[in-house]
Amino acid sequence: PTECFLSQSEEKQESTIKAKRRKKKKISDILEKSAPKPGVPADLQNLLSQHFSENRSVIEIEELKLSDSCFLPANDLTHSFSSYLKEICPKWAKLRKNHKEKKSVVMLVICSSALRSLELIKSMTAFKGDCKILKLFAKHIKIKEQMSMLEKGVFHIGVGTPGRVKALVEQDGLCLNSTRYMILDWNWRDQKLRRMMDIPEVLCEHLYILD
Repeated sequence: PTECFLSQSEEKQESTIKAKRRKKKKISDILEKSAPKPGVPADLQNLLSQHFSENRSVIEIEELKLSDSCFLPANDLTHSFSSYLKEICPKWAKLRKNHKEKKSVVMLVICSSALRSLELIKSMTAFKGDCKILKLFAKHIKIKEQMSMLEKGVFHIGVGTPGRVKALVEQDGLCLNSTRYMILDWNWRDQKLRRMMDIPEVLCEHLYILD
């Protein structure tokens, strides 16, 4: 009877532990209940301050702050991607025509994955015209190939992930001095309902680019 009692107690403990594990909330559970909303400058400013607060002085953090004039209106979630770009960049045709520099792009679009990059490229058809777009992600594309293309040709738009953009900048394959627009795919969520800013490794690489 004693052995039987102990066995039942252990089983109950195991079932209790499993129940607790099941009840542990995941980020997807939290995000599922939150409605999507347009990003605002304060969202990005707060991320910069939080990320660099541990290894930067107060003065250095103040220098990282961007003025409101650096930000364009966010997509209010009623626009398609092309119509939004047309609204924030009405003189795109002129900018595209005047851009002659290699190893650079006029517009840089940053998102969380290669698949999402391809989706955005397809949805830009009505906006891009005859400009050249370069895929800036790692999936099936070697970084040396991208560096070679940037060095030899003139590209107007780059669409890719923070990790590959960071690597290109570090290896002097991509220069951001000519970049006039940086578009962040802020509201899109993956299958786990995570935004780009909810993925720690993607967030760190993204903030590196802004730094």
